[in-house]
Amino acid sequence: MERTATIVCYDICDPKRLRRVYQTCRAFGEHLQYSVFRCDLTPRRRAELVAALDEVIDHRADQVLFVMVGPPEGRARTAFEALGRPYTPRRPGAVIV
Repeated sequence: MERTATIVCYDICDPKRLRRVYQTCRAFGEHLQYSVFRCDLTPRRRAELVAALDEVIDHRADQVLFVMVGPPEGRARTAFEALGRPYTPRRPGAVIV
């Protein structure tokens, strides 16, 4: 299945839920800044991430945004521009599931 580079960012109102959202996202992608992750996801992994986060967040108070950038080997390679410290994507490696 083709992967899509996805930016996941969130605004969580409760510290306990914030930790759980962070831990969930960390299992799916690379932590970039505070509440921002870059995840290379197949459709199945994206559905798994959404389902996991759906169980954690308070739908009335919290928000999670998903920004689909494109295939990791395509536009996603050049879609990030940094001001200050440069953005260096991690090299793809083996994923053990």
